[in-house]
Amino acid sequence: MLGNTSAIQAAPPQRVVSINLCTDQLAMLLAADGQLYSVSHLASDETVSVLAKQAGEFVTNHGLAEEIFLMKPDMILSGTYTTRATIDILKRLGFRVEEFAPEFSFDDIRKNVRRMGSLLGQNAKAEQLLRDMDATLAGIGPKAPDAPTIALYYANQLTSGSGTLAGDVVNHAGLNNMGEKLGLQGTQKLPLEQLVMAKPDLIAVHNAYAAPALAYEAQVHPAFRAALQGKSLIDISDKYWICGAPFTADAVKLLSESARQAISQ
Repeated sequence: MLGNTSAIQAAPPQRVVSINLCTDQLAMLLAADGQLYSVSHLASDETVSVLAKQAGEFVTNHGLAEEIFLMKPDMILSGTYTTRATIDILKRLGFRVEEFAPEFSFDDIRKNVRRMGSLLGQNAKAEQLLRDMDATLAGIGPKAPDAPTIALYYANQLTSGSGTLAGDVVNHAGLNNMGEKLGLQGTQKLPLEQLVMAKPDLIAVHNAYAAPALAYEAQVHPAFRAALQGKSLIDISDKYWICGAPFTADAVKLLSESARQAISQ
């Protein structure tokens, strides 16, 4: 009996439900056919999800405890910042909930990919994804001593400093992160005046959302346009690093290539 019980406990889950964008995407990359039943509604939003097209293959959920209960999953995947009330209810109902912390670096990506692979019984697939990711990163090359400085400038005048996945993407792309050079940690507000005075070589923005919008008013301000004189503007979607996954290496490659082209113009 003990042997049979261990075998049952070790069996991979067969009806997995994810209620977090980041676990959605890791699960979509790693789950076997038919193993993943449902992903969150954000997974199909092309502005934030790299795997939006693939998300259409799964049932959509809105992270509500009552709807998850009716799906009868044998494993629920969530982020550590997922609504605590929902998680607590699901745990009290006896569901197995596996929570994943956000990724702030490529090392964090490796840890979460391996953990997801282990939970789903897909260790070999996880290792292959990481080998492919590391091969992409290795092809970028080391940072040059005279590497240009890039400012990541998001909606609401936000930027990324040290200790962020976006910052790690910039460093792996062979560039200097202006937020880090300014001593910023995490995601912080960068006033337009400070951006102008810092004089970055490149400015990366994302224009996926329709303008004009209040959150993007700084990017249409005359001072912002003046700051661009003699500089290059790179349009790159931050959906590649909203959630850390093997596809985040594609952002490194894209950023590196875009920066190289911009500097050479």
